[in-house]
Amino acid sequence: MAVHEELPADAGQDAINELQSIRQSIDNIDAALIHLLAERFKFTQSVGRLKAEHGLPPADPAREFLQIQRLRGLAEDARLDPAFAEKFLNFIIAEVIHHHEKIAGDTAGGRTIAPPAAAGPDDTAAPTA
Repeated sequence: MAVHEELPADAGQDAINELQSIRQSIDNIDAALIHLLAERFKFTQSVGRLKAEHGLPPADPAREFLQIQRLRGLAEDARLDPAFAEKFLNFIIAEVIHHHEKIAGDTAGGRTIAPPAAAGPDDTAAPTA
């Protein structure tokens, strides 16, 4: 059960209603982020399998660098701290590499790699040509 903060006795009902409305918007955005990440990771699982099947390395430092630079620019345009965006992407990249290494190990071990039931981070974006 969630614990809610106690509001001061003199907090007006209008302020309380506005706070609840803003928080509901934040909750909706959080839900959308989770769904977007899950969708993204479905594609990155495919990238990991493709890389493993063709003997490509799990990491692609040149692509990762370009992605970080691109997302820093997008963050600046959106008035979001680019350092925060970079930290967020670096976290995803680390998970991607970990998952690609696991997929490559499974492929090298002769195991069949089936698409995951639940998606997880596996690449920084769609494969490059």
